[in-house]
Amino acid sequence: MKKSKCLIGIIIFVIAVSVVYRAYVVPNVLYPVRYDEYVEKYATDYNIDKKLVFAVIKAESGFDKNDRSKTGARGLMQIMPETGIWAADIIGIDDFSLDMLYDEDTNIRIGCWYLRYLLDMYDGKLETSLAAYNAGCGNVNKWLADSKYSSDGETLDNIPYKETDGYVEKTVKYMSAYEKYYKEL
Repeated sequence: MKKSKCLIGIIIFVIAVSVVYRAYVVPNVLYPVRYDEYVEKYATDYNIDKKLVFAVIKAESGFDKNDRSKTGARGLMQIMPETGIWAADIIGIDDFSLDMLYDEDTNIRIGCWYLRYLLDMYDGKLETSLAAYNAGCGNVNKWLADSKYSSDGETLDNIPYKETDGYVEKTVKYMSAYEKYYKEL
């Protein structure tokens, strides 16, 4: 009898740990919602789904505002210097310097503006826009013009860069996870 009570206790404990893990650890550790005041502001300003912004930040930097890629992309949303300079000029960020790409407010502002720009450029096609965010518009435009990669010239059927293909897949997966764990977003 003692063994069965002990076994039942262990089962209840395992179930409780599993519930806590799924309810707290998964969303808060694996899919964090940090810098939400900036995400909220700029996602609203540029009419972008907040879940997309959080997914891009997670995919790009893992929420490390000081991250810098080997290609020179900087900050939370991994903005390339050229993109930062160009965007800052268009959206009116005075006295812009590349160090500002490490500032979460500036980085998320530019990143959200650029996502909106890409979504508009590619008629709201999420995967195509994400491919351009990662590999650049020049590459995506070449792929769209090539029947090996696009059957209609508007949608990418496949992405020739393994890294970009993986990035798009990962970011879409993250966006789905944010949808699942944070209905209120």
